[in-house]
Amino acid sequence: MTQRVFFFGDGRAEGTREWKDLLGGKGANLAEMTNIGIPVPPGFTISCPMCDAFLQDGKVPGGLRDEVEASIKKLEASTGRRFGDSTNPLLVSVRSGARVSMPGMMETILNLGLNDETVQGLADQSGNPRFAWDSYRRFLQMYGEVVLGASAHLFESLLAAKRMVSDVKTDAEVPVELMQALVVEYKALIRSHTGHPFPMEPREQLWGAIEAVWKSWMIRRAVDYRRQYSIAETPGTAVNICTMVFGNLGPDSGTGVAFTRDPSTGEQRFYGEFLVDAQGEDVVAGIRTPLPISAMAKLWPGPYDQLMQVQAKLERHFHDMQDLEFTVERGKLFLLQTRNGKRTVGAAVRIARDMVNEGLITQAEAVRRVQPTQLDQLLHPVIDTGRGDVPLATGLPASPGAASGKAVFDADAAELQARQGDKVILVREETTPDDFHGIVAARAVLTARGGMTSHAAVVARGMGKCAVVGCGAMKVDATHRLFTVGDVTIREGEWVTVDGASGNVYAGDLPTQPSEVMRVMLGELPPESAPVYQAYSEILGWADGSRRLKVRTNADTPHDARQARQFGAEGIGLCRTEHMFFEGERITAMREMICAHDEAGRRRALDKLLPMQRADFEGIFEAMDGLPVTIRLLDPPLHEFLPHGGEEAKLLARTLGVTRQELTHVVESLRETNPMLGHRGCRLGITYPEITEMQARAIFEAAAQCTKRGITVLPEVMVPLVATFHEFAHQRTIIERVAAAVAAETGTTVPFLTGTMIELPRAALTAAEIVRAGAQFFSFGTNDLTQTTLGLSRDDAGRFVPFYVDRGIFPTDPFQVLDVDGVGKLITYAVREGRGVEERLKVGICGEHGGEPKSIAFCHAQGLDYVSCSPFRVPIARLAAAHAALE
Repeated sequence: MTQRVFFFGDGRAEGTREWKDLLGGKGANLAEMTNIGIPVPPGFTISCPMCDAFLQDGKVPGGLRDEVEASIKKLEASTGRRFGDSTNPLLVSVRSGARVSMPGMMETILNLGLNDETVQGLADQSGNPRFAWDSYRRFLQMYGEVVLGASAHLFESLLAAKRMVSDVKTDAEVPVELMQALVVEYKALIRSHTGHPFPMEPREQLWGAIEAVWKSWMIRRAVDYRRQYSIAETPGTAVNICTMVFGNLGPDSGTGVAFTRDPSTGEQRFYGEFLVDAQGEDVVAGIRTPLPISAMAKLWPGPYDQLMQVQAKLERHFHDMQDLEFTVERGKLFLLQTRNGKRTVGAAVRIARDMVNEGLITQAEAVRRVQPTQLDQLLHPVIDTGRGDVPLATGLPASPGAASGKAVFDADAAELQARQGDKVILVREETTPDDFHGIVAARAVLTARGGMTSHAAVVARGMGKCAVVGCGAMKVDATHRLFTVGDVTIREGEWVTVDGASGNVYAGDLPTQPSEVMRVMLGELPPESAPVYQAYSEILGWADGSRRLKVRTNADTPHDARQARQFGAEGIGLCRTEHMFFEGERITAMREMICAHDEAGRRRALDKLLPMQRADFEGIFEAMDGLPVTIRLLDPPLHEFLPHGGEEAKLLARTLGVTRQELTHVVESLRETNPMLGHRGCRLGITYPEITEMQARAIFEAAAQCTKRGITVLPEVMVPLVATFHEFAHQRTIIERVAAAVAAETGTTVPFLTGTMIELPRAALTAAEIVRAGAQFFSFGTNDLTQTTLGLSRDDAGRFVPFYVDRGIFPTDPFQVLDVDGVGKLITYAVREGRGVEERLKVGICGEHGGEPKSIAFCHAQGLDYVSCSPFRVPIARLAAAHAALE
């Protein structure tokens, strides 16, 4: 029979860190730490596939109980204690551990094995009755909530009453007599809730806990987390059963969470927090305000020195920043977990760069360590601190960034209001894993309690979301949906601003300023004063050396072109000429052209537009000196340029010298039932060739002028919405005739390419014919190609596409992530057919998918030459293209 339970202890383990698919991340790392001599409490791991089997069949897999029992015997032999023994009891923790770390998303149960008899044995064994009864009440509460489904607030209200009766502030101060009374009340609560007494038999407790961990794979927060981070649904979670070590034994005991480097900044310093006389959940739940890890050196010098040695050893061994959980039991250190730590993107680029310099990882590995979608956060604005705004309160800066929004006080409200388009800040006394969907929806998280390693801090950092925690001046009243700071009250729906870099919280919606990276690019900050920028720049430099795909930008103005070039764009993949017609005199001339009664009238209006369009192209060519510029000819239907009534229509009629009735007749004659598939793109250029002539002349005259000034111009003229090779051939003839005429007039010949945007399925299927008609490049317009392939309107699909994604009908929104199985097959076919005619055919994409990492990986695999995206997504595309090449 295949082994399904794996033991670790006594300096050796059945497994290594390479066994994550089988043991989960936590189990594999516990095995690895055991093998390299780290002090880990002994235990065993039930493999991940058992979760899948249980969830499918609804019962424990056959023979598994016997394997677990055999491992319990090994645990008893290793510890010298017996599971369920009344005088020398063995207690265990039961914890989840998926292949990919999902911090806080699934269930944990501590102190399992306690009952009315073993609690006495634990009290006698430890010589500390209060510790024993505190552990028992913790176990009852955890088990009651996780396994038996009792509500947490019922337990908390009973505990709060004991604090009140004792006149103390923390649970650790509640005397033993009241802890004993609390145990009785907890058992009564469980009986009342379930109709059954609390299970006293430790093995029954154990299997209840194991099944609860398996079931937690499917609870909402875990499902939401997997969806957020694209984690596979199989093979489920492992279950780790580990000998309990106790941080709540008194002043020589405690528990903590630490990182081998600062997860917010990336600074190379040991960073973390701990609590004296506490168990692990107290730290991550933010129930008590922890001490900084540096204070441990004075309080427990021996364990602290050992911890410093362990953290250095683990970072060297795993070659990454580690997130550690540890317990000190009466002066003895134990490691309960290590994993690669969640970090901000600023920390990610600094840590990756520094580890290369330290010889821990290669440049290629550093590039892989930074996720492309994270880079966007480095370009986001931050709070403008120069205005002198006075903070309402200050907490711990748990995750950098800045955000303003309406205060909301529960996760469901955050999700609902965000779906309605509101910007919201989730305000909580403290967050729990059940708040995950609200954290996803909110722009930032603000809590009154908790430390830098609390749940809110860790989750927010992991998803690059701004967070301020432990804001002690805040009094949160979730019942009345408000919080107060002194005599200031912020009610639900009122605006607050959160600065995750400083920890400051402000009333109202504050303005922002450019981020560090942007300030360097704008020349406002010298690079040597910007450590994040330096690391960011080095990582992207290494990425550029790794990738094959070129990265262009979608830019319609010289400003956008210059900005994109600062971000590393290697050309323009889409310049939309229609955007140039919507300003000042241009829109008037454009409307004059549309309303003209004949070709002569249209040409007179186009003559007015020509110098304007030429000047635009000169500015763009100048900004992109030496780089290719793909210019799409006029694409939208003409009615989009006209007013549809009101004062603007009256003024236009007066300007053009026509009656309101005549103008209305023109507007109505251009109205279309389905304009996306109507009279637009090359169809306009064929119906009104003078439009194509004007645009081609503007392009080539601008190119000639720039060439004479010493600017290297590489224009690529793109014909939109081609369905047949006849359409392309028609437009190509006009473009080449105008190019020849301009060359003769100016004495300057500018090399150029003519190609088409593939945005209709028929164009993809007849790609070979279009190349034979003279197309020198294809640019896949994946926005429209997705619409026409799936029969979806991008503007209307938002009403039901999220529903499709939630129910697995679509794996993702096809307008965000390329539909590889449908649209992707058309792209693959078109590339193959086109290059079958002309192997040097240049191919790229210019839809929104050009900045999306999964779509970029597909483009790399299909041999495309470039992707093109908006300026701010150029760094993302550069890094994603490198990831695709390194894979």
